[in-house]
Amino acid sequence: MTGLLEVDSAEVLILVDNVTDNLSSTPKFVETELSRLARRGVNLVAGDCLCCAAHGLSCLVTLKRGDETRTLLFDTGPEEEVFARNVQRLAADLGKVGAIVLSHGHWDHGGGMLRALDLIRSAGGPREVPYYAHPGMFRQRASKLADGSFRLMEDVPQPRSLALHGAHVIQTTEPKLALDGLAWVSGEIPRVTPYETGLPGQHRRTEDGAGWEPDELLMDERCVAFHVKGKGLVVLSACSHAGVVNVLTHARSAHARVPLHAVVGGLHLSGTNERIIPETVRDIGQFGLATIAAGHCTGWRAMAALMNAFGDSCLTPLAVGKTMTFKAT
Repeated sequence: MTGLLEVDSAEVLILVDNVTDNLSSTPKFVETELSRLARRGVNLVAGDCLCCAAHGLSCLVTLKRGDETRTLLFDTGPEEEVFARNVQRLAADLGKVGAIVLSHGHWDHGGGMLRALDLIRSAGGPREVPYYAHPGMFRQRASKLADGSFRLMEDVPQPRSLALHGAHVIQTTEPKLALDGLAWVSGEIPRVTPYETGLPGQHRRTEDGAGWEPDELLMDERCVAFHVKGKGLVVLSACSHAGVVNVLTHARSAHARVPLHAVVGGLHLSGTNERIIPETVRDIGQFGLATIAAGHCTGWRAMAALMNAFGDSCLTPLAVGKTMTFKAT
């Protein structure tokens, strides 16, 4: 795919993540939650100024090219109160959001979406925000248990509700350029590795709503990428149900002349996917990444394996309130 423009800098602010961590040292391109507070002049540290960690992910991406600054919201975490609290305490400017991407149709990524749209509008944002979605995201989902029963998942907000809150819903299975060419939203991610087989036990409602069908591949999942001048592609992969190696392979093939620089997000190597940690860590090495910023559903065993393989010059664990800044070289 052509047309993705270079940016001079990209800032990724983690609004929601499973972890809070203000004590560990960080590389120079990462600012912690407490450092952000200090920069804003907050000198009294107390519980009511700190963010809340929760099972989910949300990233606010600010892209700069020349005199132009554009902002994209990637997911909103599991529920609206956590999202709204963290936005307020991080002083995140949602009024500048010019596009929203929901990575896939799971509650821990879309639960705060309606509140996010309300906050965007109340902060002076556009009355209609382009909202990129795959049509498969809106079916009810469940996990099939060992006894044959189903554990239901909360639905993500449906198109009608999104529209009522100010979203211009763009349902597509194909890749799109957002923010006038500054960001790339992938289409369906091809599954090419033999070991990345999705989420075992995942099911979705049939089209007629009468029953359930297997949905382990979660073909509605997409990634987002932007091209930092002199560095290469930074790829956001919220959960990597497609498999992070598949995600990176697809991003590389879609932008064949651009090197990969970083991957940011959940790698879903916890739970049943702990079995594929060795293969995943081995194959991530082929991409020559300068930064692996992993969090959310990656899991501590995968974090340890990534640390052992790539060291802390490459592995940058995510935490709520962290800001990563990628600047052109």
